Amino acid sequence: MPDRFLTEDRKTRLRSVLARRQPDLTLVLNNIHDPHNVSAILRSCDAFGVFGVHLYYTKEKFPSLANSSSGSAKKWIDLTRHREAGPMIQGLRGRGMQIVGTGFSPTARPIMDIDFTRPTAIILGNEHRGMDPDVKIHVPDEIYIPMFGMVQSLNVSVAAATILYEAMRQRLAAGMYDQSPLDTDEFEDVYADWCKRGKDY
Repeated sequence: MPDRFLTEDRKTRLRSVLARRQPDLTLVLNNIHDPHNVSAILRSCDAFGVFGVHLYYTKEKFPSLANSSSGSAKKWIDLTRHREAGPMIQGLRGRGMQIVGTGFSPTARPIMDIDFTRPTAIILGNEHRGMDPDVKIHVPDEIYIPMFGMVQSLNVSVAAATILYEAMRQRLAAGMYDQSPLDTDEFEDVYADWCKRGKDY
């Protein structure tokens, strides 16, 4: 019996989206409390071509994500869970990533000053506490979104979308969405996995 879910158009769509995924651009969600914020962040990750997201949860529960709130975006984003900050940061740096966290320290730089064409991990802190101390000690470089209103902070999901848009803008100008950074075997392995996920779309 033919698979009515995986039509040729659907397969073409999967391959096209996968070809633009950016494995060297990722977010770390540091104890973000509200699952609706997490779901909104994952939707932005899917929209801007982020391949995978890291969930660092030590004080909050791992978020329970419903398809209705995430728009099924979680299906297309690889999620990696962590409970130890040091090994997580070491692992990201071991992949050659620059690591920046959102914050307002005196040395924080505006997002436009960051070279997001480099492999990059962006840490988003808790809605109220920001980055936890056990994470922040490993992340001296902070970034911020310039704002000109009375309120000097954005909802964390809006901040994530704004930062990822700037990263996408830079990478698009550099031609980084023009062809997949995955080698042929990696691409085909992920594509096969996506075909399985797509049956539940």
